[in-house]
Amino acid sequence: MMNKYGLHGKLKAKEGNVDKLAAILLEASKLVSTAKGCHLYIISKDKNDKDSIWITEAWDSKEDHDNSLKVEGVRELISQAMPILDGQPEKGQVLEILGGTGI
Repeated sequence: MMNKYGLHGKLKAKEGNVDKLAAILLEASKLVSTAKGCHLYIISKDKNDKDSIWITEAWDSKEDHDNSLKVEGVRELISQAMPILDGQPEKGQVLEILGGTGI
């Protein structure tokens, strides 16, 4: 069993800002892709909610995920994203990854 750490969460942008939010998150994905323990960091548009973006992540551990927030530039991107979010980010689903393709 792998017991990797996974997260699946949704961010909702203020109306008209979803593309800007997606661009910020795609930039963040480039930064954290080199972080220790990162296997997956996918940004997706929600087909049923034009203002929402989904982030799907797979890490070796919660510690590796937490440390990714310290990667240079990540905090700056978070500060760019916060003003265009529609309310506080929802708490994402924490997943125990059992295996699969690409992990």
